[in-house]
Amino acid sequence: MAAQTKITATLPDFPFPTRLVTELAESAAVREFAPWFARERQWIHEQHLQLCRIPAATFFEQKRAEWMAAQLRALGWESRLDRAGNTIAHLPGRQDGPFVALTAHLDTVLAPRQPEEISLGTDRRLHGPGVSDNGAGLAALLALAKAIRAPQFEKIFDAGAPLLIANVGEEGEGNLSGMRFLCRQSPLAGKIRAFVVLDGPSINHITCQALASRRFEVAFSGPGGHSWSDYGIGNPVHAVARVIAQFADKVANAAAGARTSFNFGILEGGLSINSIPTHARAKLDIRSESAARLEELSALLTSCVERALEVENTASNGVRISAKVREIGSRPGGRLNDDSPLLQTIRAADAYLGIRSHLDCSSTDANIPLSLGLPAISIGAGGQGGGAHTPQEWFHAEGRELGLKRILLVMALLLREPKLASLEA
Repeated sequence: MAAQTKITATLPDFPFPTRLVTELAESAAVREFAPWFARERQWIHEQHLQLCRIPAATFFEQKRAEWMAAQLRALGWESRLDRAGNTIAHLPGRQDGPFVALTAHLDTVLAPRQPEEISLGTDRRLHGPGVSDNGAGLAALLALAKAIRAPQFEKIFDAGAPLLIANVGEEGEGNLSGMRFLCRQSPLAGKIRAFVVLDGPSINHITCQALASRRFEVAFSGPGGHSWSDYGIGNPVHAVARVIAQFADKVANAAAGARTSFNFGILEGGLSINSIPTHARAKLDIRSESAARLEELSALLTSCVERALEVENTASNGVRISAKVREIGSRPGGRLNDDSPLLQTIRAADAYLGIRSHLDCSSTDANIPLSLGLPAISIGAGGQGGGAHTPQEWFHAEGRELGLKRILLVMALLLREPKLASLEA
């Protein structure tokens, strides 16, 4: 999950989705959504605690994926892991689609080393890595799986084919691998007509614009040596430091334009304080609302590396170092049209439920379908959270039931009315 940029859009009137939302929401079955979730509150909370205690760092999601598959089977879904490691679940007899996919990513930036690191505090908050991002989304996926199979709600979903997905590779260097597989290589790729992505708890946003990003590793290598007797040979750490300083100065002095960010998030190199390193590297994340700006900064990085290498080798005593720039990730951009039926549906549902949401631009699993022209949004699952991507992460369930009702109402509309989940992104 990434920080969000609020965007504005002039939305047309949407009487068709508004009328459908009102008709469905005022039906006897849908009026039962809120009390049903209230009755299941403790069960949902227990699922949330259990899943977060299963470590699922990026590239190591298998145990959590298998656990999710088992829970979904116990709730009456047909569930399996695909070749990418995603957990896929569909209703019995509805494996052919077309589907509306409800997804939540499995992986976390940090993972608990011991189950006890995920705990319930005296403040009634869950504490520990991943409890909000994306424990909230995965717990919601299970809650909705149970609700869709509840006898009192079965008729609402009779006509459609929901597809539940707990996917891998959303965070960090996962590079959206799970969603890439689903949209490009999976046998399901051509059968999914819309995506609703659950990421974190907040329900005050609708991510309908995908923030593009590129990620690079910069590495310098040399022979290394003793800090005194070999002084004068090229130093990879010094070269990396020059790259960071030059890049930061040039970006800071650049003309203002589309919102852009950069972050050198990892810096490694050296063995001891009195050894000239043989190797040093840094990893850089660049994000921008402008594809042209991304290209400019990518080219700037290359020129900064070349300049740092030249300076270090010119100052050396003839023992040279080498450099390499490697792209380690690229997230494409995209945007849902303002008049998209999917966007109009979620806005109509929010208006009916009294949720004051705004449209935003962010980097989520929705990047991949949006870049391919497929309808997709990313929304929060309900509740409150903070401290994402830190050991101090927390989640509180207050407000979760409104978020779950919102998701279930939107899914019911998309499944009952194919025109609302059309392929016109």
